[in-house]
Amino acid sequence: MEKNKSEKIRDDQRLFFVHESSYVDENVVIGKGTKIWHFSHVQSGASIGKKCSIGQNVNIANNVKIGNYVKIQNNVSVYEGVELEDYVFCGPSIVFTNINRPRSEFPQRGSEFYMKTLVKKSATIGANATIICGVTIGEYALVGSGTVVTKDVPDYALIVGNPGKTVGWVDKRGKKLYFNENGYSVDKLYLFNEGKVIFVK
Repeated sequence: MEKNKSEKIRDDQRLFFVHESSYVDENVVIGKGTKIWHFSHVQSGASIGKKCSIGQNVNIANNVKIGNYVKIQNNVSVYEGVELEDYVFCGPSIVFTNINRPRSEFPQRGSEFYMKTLVKKSATIGANATIICGVTIGEYALVGSGTVVTKDVPDYALIVGNPGKTVGWVDKRGKKLYFNENGYSVDKLYLFNEGKVIFVK
């Protein structure tokens, strides 16, 4: 016998948590152990992985894909066209965009108008940063608070300013890297070569 809607919701709540003040539309996937806190909205077609933390007043738009172990702090809107891979950290009040030249007079509605933005595994975006659509933020990159990202960010890059510029490099834990004359980090785990950092062990 098919369960009614209220019974299905109770079953889902054993797998993930949604605060009673938040809304989850139909046709949404939410992974086991994920928590969605106060006054948030997950729109139709969105997919959220396991053990994510979605803070207060967060909007996850239609068809957004979010990986596992992602943390989104308060007051963030993740618009359609944005994808967050596993372990991404989004600080409070960061801003994503999905249209490069918005005009109220000339609306651009629908997936075909939305530019893609990819935030790769374990990247961190600091509070109040703005991400201009159409960019890729690399693995383990660290975007400083208040930074305006206007172009692709390399793996392990430390980006600050408006517009954002690479001012250094960080390791997987976010600590600043220093390199010797041969391009190796002090701990010999990272190599800087041709403007990129790679993890060698």
